[in-house]
Amino acid sequence: MTKPDFSRMTRQEMRAYILVHRDDDEAIEALIKRGDPNSPKYRFPQTDEDLREMEEILKRKLESKGEAI
Repeated sequence: MTKPDFSRMTRQEMRAYILVHRDDDEAIEALIKRGDPNSPKYRFPQTDEDLREMEEILKRKLESKGEAI
């Protein structure tokens, strides 16, 4: 069996393929590398103030998931 061209598949098609072929590490890696286009983008902290702001963002995210810091 030949593997599909993951670069031509939509994210939804890749997820469906992976659900059927759960042991296909290449497909899983391709999906992970593609990333989520809807996830927020954060710039790399340039100053101490930026770093504090990033720490606060991470704290809020962890607290919203019910995890302790």
